[in-house]
Amino acid sequence: MTETTAAALADITDAVEIFEGARRRIFSVAYRMLHSVADAEDVVQDVWLRWQFCDRDAVRDVTAFLVTTTTRLCINVLQSAHARRETCAAPWLPEPVDTKADPALGAERADALQSATLALLEKLAPAERAAYILREAFDYPYDLIGHTVGVTDVNARQLVSRARKRLTTERRTAAAPADQRRLFSAFLSAARTGEMAALEGVLAADVAA
Repeated sequence: MTETTAAALADITDAVEIFEGARRRIFSVAYRMLHSVADAEDVVQDVWLRWQFCDRDAVRDVTAFLVTTTTRLCINVLQSAHARRETCAAPWLPEPVDTKADPALGAERADALQSATLALLEKLAPAERAAYILREAFDYPYDLIGHTVGVTDVNARQLVSRARKRLTTERRTAAAPADQRRLFSAFLSAARTGEMAALEGVLAADVAA
């Protein structure tokens, strides 16, 4: 092995160690912005490629470089999605992610979900909220949404469409903290366990109230 080859191997080894040390933080930043595990992992891979081929000797603050690169790549992803009309200005319902290895990421997800449920309570009527959650978060078919809410599948589709439009507005009606806690708890339980009965019960009760 020549000295040049040995130096190159040592350099890439150092680059890998530095990146792996920052991987959790990079993923956390990407997940917080994109709300998708798959998209966040794609961005992490792109950041690694940028880090691998950049002039690392010129980087004074590695953490700042990696976080800034992550943020810019996430913005590109969001802008691309917006251009394709794949996103709307609605509160997102976070994608499940294993947070055992990173409690901070779990806390971020919980905070984001609390904000999302509050927006759903403040902006949507009960039937709209039920239809939107069941469709967007749990991919319910419209006939099953209609059965849960007590409307036809055509009306269920209309409720989801109307909810999406309402969520892009700034109009809000104050929600009781107890209602937010009840919806948050039921949603979180359904997302974690896959057991939908409690969440369906909460949503149906709100519609009937």
